[in-house]
Amino acid sequence: MATRVSASRLIGRAGELAELMAAFDEAADGAASLAFLGGESGVGKSRLLHTFLEAAAERGGCSIGGECVELGRDELPYAPLVAALRGLLRERDPVLDGLSPAARAGLAQLVPELDPGASVDPDEDRHRPFEALLSLLEALAEDTPMVLWLDDAHWADHATRGFLAFLAASLPDECRLMTVIAYRSDQLHRRHPMRPLLAELGRGRRVRRLELAPFDRGEVATQLSDILGAAPDSDIVERFFERGEGNPLFTEELLAAGSDGRGRLPSTLRDALLLRVERLSVASRALLRVLAVSGRLKHDHFVAVSALEEDELAAGLREAVEAQVVQVGRDDRYGFRHALLREVIYDDLLPGERAELHLRLAQALEATLSEDDHLAIRAAAVAHHFNAAGDQPQALRSAVQAARAVERGGTPGAAAALFDRALALWPRVGEPEPLAGMEHTALLSLAARAHALDADEAHAIKLFEQALGEVEASREPHRTADLLAELASARWALGQANAAREDLDRALALLPESDPTPERARILESKARFLLLQGRFAEGRDAADEALRAARGAGLEGTEALVLNWLGLCLFFLGEEDRGDEVMRESLELARRSGSNDQLAAAFVNYSDALHLAGRGEEAAKLAAQGEREITPGDRSAIWVACARSEVLFFLGRWDEAEAVLPARKRGEGSATLANLLLRRASLMLGRGDTEGARKTVEHSRTFIADSVEPQYIAPAGALMVELELREGNVEAAREAAEKAIDQIEFCSDDAARMALISAAATAVEADAADRARDLGDRAELEASQLRAELMAARTDAAADAIGRRRLECAYSHTAGAHLARARGDGEAADLADQAAAAWDALSRPYQAAQMRLREAEGHAAAGDREAAGAAASQALATAEDLGSEWLAAEVAGLIARARLPRGGAGGDGTDRATGANGAGARGAKTADNPFDLPPRERQVLAALAEGATNREIAASLFMAEKTASVHVSRILAKLGVRSRTEAAAVAHRLALTDPG
Repeated sequence: MATRVSASRLIGRAGELAELMAAFDEAADGAASLAFLGGESGVGKSRLLHTFLEAAAERGGCSIGGECVELGRDELPYAPLVAALRGLLRERDPVLDGLSPAARAGLAQLVPELDPGASVDPDEDRHRPFEALLSLLEALAEDTPMVLWLDDAHWADHATRGFLAFLAASLPDECRLMTVIAYRSDQLHRRHPMRPLLAELGRGRRVRRLELAPFDRGEVATQLSDILGAAPDSDIVERFFERGEGNPLFTEELLAAGSDGRGRLPSTLRDALLLRVERLSVASRALLRVLAVSGRLKHDHFVAVSALEEDELAAGLREAVEAQVVQVGRDDRYGFRHALLREVIYDDLLPGERAELHLRLAQALEATLSEDDHLAIRAAAVAHHFNAAGDQPQALRSAVQAARAVERGGTPGAAAALFDRALALWPRVGEPEPLAGMEHTALLSLAARAHALDADEAHAIKLFEQALGEVEASREPHRTADLLAELASARWALGQANAAREDLDRALALLPESDPTPERARILESKARFLLLQGRFAEGRDAADEALRAARGAGLEGTEALVLNWLGLCLFFLGEEDRGDEVMRESLELARRSGSNDQLAAAFVNYSDALHLAGRGEEAAKLAAQGEREITPGDRSAIWVACARSEVLFFLGRWDEAEAVLPARKRGEGSATLANLLLRRASLMLGRGDTEGARKTVEHSRTFIADSVEPQYIAPAGALMVELELREGNVEAAREAAEKAIDQIEFCSDDAARMALISAAATAVEADAADRARDLGDRAELEASQLRAELMAARTDAAADAIGRRRLECAYSHTAGAHLARARGDGEAADLADQAAAAWDALSRPYQAAQMRLREAEGHAAAGDREAAGAAASQALATAEDLGSEWLAAEVAGLIARARLPRGGAGGDGTDRATGANGAGARGAKTADNPFDLPPRERQVLAALAEGATNREIAASLFMAEKTASVHVSRILAKLGVRSRTEAAAVAHRLALTDPG
């Protein structure tokens, strides 16, 4: 019989290994990559993974990673990552010494030995471990290609899953890092938490999915030959193949059971595994039962749990290791060589045995808990074992203890699960309060906060409501008010704006105005912020005034800084610019004194946003740049300032700078912060002409703001979607996007700037619809589009009037007026577009000015004024080329070619972009392929005509007589119902008629 039970080399898997090495080579060349390695239990994922890691090391790569740990419904936060970090710490990797203090403090939440003095504020620092791990990986990969690997990811804890999502969203594309995630695909049931994560990660670029299939007969034969040292008979191969079904582990274990595949062998893997274990000594089997309950265990814990003498324990462990049932990890913990071995032994335990071992483990682990160790992970394990042991009082106590420890470690999801367990245990325990160290209402509140921090606001709301049901407001007004305020925040995050404001009003009613308590000041600050975010600036101003008095009365300078921020922004939006300037400067100074990055970022972001919307773009850009210098580098709040600066730079036409300042990382996934970042990126993509990328990015952003009531997100996202649909000729979809955005912004909103933005975009939709209806001779649709355009233009005018005809809103009003004139088909369209372009020029917004110059050129061309059209088109083309707006340059060049416009000397000659009429920049409406029944030959003539060709040029290109070309042109003009070649070219462009099919 063979002395070893596994092959000495990797069998098969050559293609999969080559795929992994190709992904590694991409990462080594500076392009971050991701590989999924899936397969059923025992199929060889871990063997392939570690063979790959060895091959990567031979090519100069390094690796860091670990195995995930299975604890039923419990969690060991960051378990595989902690194992990897401890390995680096043991090896004294110099990269750790080079990390910033902030990064070391973040990693210390996982491995306290890195920074024993670090303190953690769960509210401020719940994302720090993510960011610190990312900083570490980037540092490790700076000089050497790195592989981050996770094995058994189907057991990944909540925190590890969260980090993987963060890593995929945040890792710069150019990082020399490859991530490999191995998991059992047969464990991923429909509701498994890894399924949506794997689906989301799989949408990225440079992703490889490898699913390991069982061995075929030939590979089973090779495996047996390698283990046995000689080729087995074909009938033996067939028996092993039939019994083991090509699963390498099944084959190994059947062979290790001492059989050639004949006779009374175990018919299931369970029997084969148990048969192998039963060959071990009594002491070794007892230790395996302990290990089956614990998963992984250190030697000293075996001593505490097993009740064996030291010599007997050591001999039993050695026997299990030599039999290749157990292996020792790099962290000196014992674990099963195959997870299936653990499962089989655990399932074979009697209920009483299982409970007793869980209890012993809980007691042993708890006895060694200390602040010097990773308290959160150990406390979670203690809670798991007490719960599995059925000791409900101790399960309650340890669950609360573990939840508090995990919460301090910045993993709210794991904390929420532990708090939930404590709540479930509460009614089953006599006198639970002394065990939990708190009353039931306090436990409900803690659980609710953990769920809110984990972005599970719906569950948080239920728990806050339960807590409120246990509190008597008349006896505990301050506590009730605090709970109502937290409930309001959760409701706001779910888009329940009215209910959130009602909760705040109820809270304020409990706290008399004569009592300037910190609670009242903070609740008033929340109320002012909610009203501001909803665009209800007049009410927000009044609420902020009241909050300011309360904050000053309570001596809360930090709250005062925030309230001044909200007040200043409200004043700007209400047209009180001078006072707003004064208040915003005061807020900024207080924020500087506070030392809080969050407060400082809020001050810089909102002040620069106020200046930007007031038409003071250069001032806004300088202020945002100053904010980037003052915010602590790497702090998560820096992304807010970067987004604000990028937005201003985009509108100022400094697109390369706007793109450069956007961070490669997407912190705060699932938050408004991420939505903001996505909108900034989408604007740049759409401006440059990447409609596919822009659409994906806008749609991604809308998943975070679907229920939002904040115009600052609704209007830009809606306007981007309108532009996308119009760019692709989807007028109906564009109208739907505009109407949806307008419906989401409450009509009582004071946000004139955002209402003007989306209303002007809606007017453009109706102008395009009117053009299409006019081209097709659809009078009813033409009149309906014109009426809708009038309504949208009137809405834009009303927004401008509401804020005293401020320059920004007036520019939108001029833009809507030009679109309305285009919808009506009157002769003022060109002049009104000129006025709109001038208004945008005055605001230093060249992109919007160039778009209106294009409309001006189209209007002049339609009126037959080729000189004026050429001048406007030349300006638009020069600006588009300066910006790097490929789609706009193609549009303008197409117009110049179609209308044979004279050039003003700016830009290129446009001839290579003449195909823009039907190229990437085309705005041709989707309609019937051939609404005018043009035969193929006439469509070919129309295509040439649309590019500005003369009759002679048409004849030459289509091999016909010039007179024949003239006849075709005359027929086309008659069928299209137009009087000139220029009009025919415009109709062909708008309706995308130039493809002869």
